[in-house]
Amino acid sequence: MAEIAFEDFLKVDIRVGTVVQAEPYPEARKPAIKLWVDFGGDIGVRKSSAQITAHYTPEGLIGQQVMAVVNFPPRQIGTFMSEILVLGLSDENGEIVLIGPDGTRKDAVVPNGGRLH
Repeated sequence: MAEIAFEDFLKVDIRVGTVVQAEPYPEARKPAIKLWVDFGGDIGVRKSSAQITAHYTPEGLIGQQVMAVVNFPPRQIGTFMSEILVLGLSDENGEIVLIGPDGTRKDAVVPNGGRLH
């Protein structure tokens, strides 16, 4: 594993946002869902395409908080322009599970746009 300097880590802007819209993306090469995530403040709503259909439905994602890299350049994914990279981990079958704040703690509210540190 290659090491990086702390300054390199700080260049990656990882923020929390809330999914405000989600739609199936049947035109994608692999099954995917189009996401619109609200980061609030100066960032606003950004969109992404994510291969997360094994564990999620578009309707079930509305209101869920997710973590995403917000400072990558936009990337064309088929006919859809992805503006952020939503973050997740692979389960034992290689399917993506999204990461986000611990929603089970009522005393740990995280505002949209909060930066990972």
